[in-house]
Amino acid sequence: MRGPAALPQGAGTPSIVSRCVRRSLAIVVLAITFSGPSTAGEQVRAAWSQWGGPNRDFQAPAGDLESSWPEGGPERLWARALGEGYSAILVENGRLYTMYRGGGDEYEIVICLDAATGETLWEYRYREAPHDRHVDSFGRGPSSTPLLVGNKLFTIGVAGSMHALNKNNGAVIWSRELWGDEFNGNVLAHGYSSSPVAYKDSVIVPVGGERAALVAFNQKDGSLKWRALSFRNSYSSPSILNIADEAEVVVFMAEELIGVNPDDGALRWRYPHANQWNHNITMPTLIDHETIMLSSPQAGARGLKVRPNGGSVTVEEIWSNRRIQFYHASTVREGDWVYGSTGTMAVTFMAAVNARTGEIGWRERGFAKANCVASDGKLLILDENGMLSIASASPEELVVHSTADILGGRAWTVPSVVGTTLYARDNSRIVAIDLGRHAQGGMDNHVTQ
Repeated sequence: MRGPAALPQGAGTPSIVSRCVRRSLAIVVLAITFSGPSTAGEQVRAAWSQWGGPNRDFQAPAGDLESSWPEGGPERLWARALGEGYSAILVENGRLYTMYRGGGDEYEIVICLDAATGETLWEYRYREAPHDRHVDSFGRGPSSTPLLVGNKLFTIGVAGSMHALNKNNGAVIWSRELWGDEFNGNVLAHGYSSSPVAYKDSVIVPVGGERAALVAFNQKDGSLKWRALSFRNSYSSPSILNIADEAEVVVFMAEELIGVNPDDGALRWRYPHANQWNHNITMPTLIDHETIMLSSPQAGARGLKVRPNGGSVTVEEIWSNRRIQFYHASTVREGDWVYGSTGTMAVTFMAAVNARTGEIGWRERGFAKANCVASDGKLLILDENGMLSIASASPEELVVHSTADILGGRAWTVPSVVGTTLYARDNSRIVAIDLGRHAQGGMDNHVTQ
């Protein structure tokens, strides 16, 4: 889920200097030279078609972003009502896609919007109440983020209903029940939250049932390609990573990080990492094809070396640090450094940690729990209070320049950035914000829908 207990799938002054950071801070932009995505093709680079953006690493295609804002904040292009949910917003070819709860609380709705205006282009709604064992304290979902591949939109609801829809009109192509009798996926207290990933002609999802820790479906018709392993699922999402020149599905399960052959589901390696709640949420970070950093609440952070060893794989822990406990769904890497929100129910910090050594560069108070996206040499961090700020930073320090309140509700969803436009949502509305240098600012000057 997307919240303090299980997040996957967290108004200040306009000028804040050096390491003095106000408690009300929320989205921060760090002026570091973040490496952008390497995906080729302008159409792909101009899209945010899956969880985590083009390369599933929360690195946005670079736009020419402003580094400070007028008193009214950056320009709000539009805003509109949207129901409860934590699904992130996909962006492709002038359209937005996300999910929310509506229709008397018994329905989940997949929605397609015009990216320029926020107007509804189509909706698909289906009856999907949370599971009987669902705990409502952090919302009723949906929490998984959809996936765009070709003409298909893959979605998963809070109780495990998976659909493949025609992205042009919302027509159902196929559907499966991940928590039903076929797979018997382990029911999570805060709802299904993992976001699907594509590999070749498959779509791969964590399920967590007996011999169904991971399941791969044929994208075309939903037929089963493979099911494998018996680890319980948690709230994180899988990635396809290149480790030691081999493609692997790497995913945080409830008590371990695993690497799996994406062609058949065979286990390549496993490393234990557990806490009392089985809340592994933040996706692991790959540094150099063999070094991985992972972190979760209570258990802290670890650095691993994953190396081939004859016909097998060895995993070595190279450092651990309990002072880093990334909790929300996203972190951003630049070189050897990873930036993210650390802390659980009490004091939280924004922090910089060296993923090779575990060294902490800095931990800054004054931040609510937050999610991160990098673009144009800056780090955008959306906190749970819906605040947006801009700053410069290095592994040695953080300097905040401007801040603006862009959302008023529970903002636990990672924002999406394409070009100079940021799309964000809370539990009642969705907004489009222009962060470009040409924008003249003044969110209060714009009428919302």
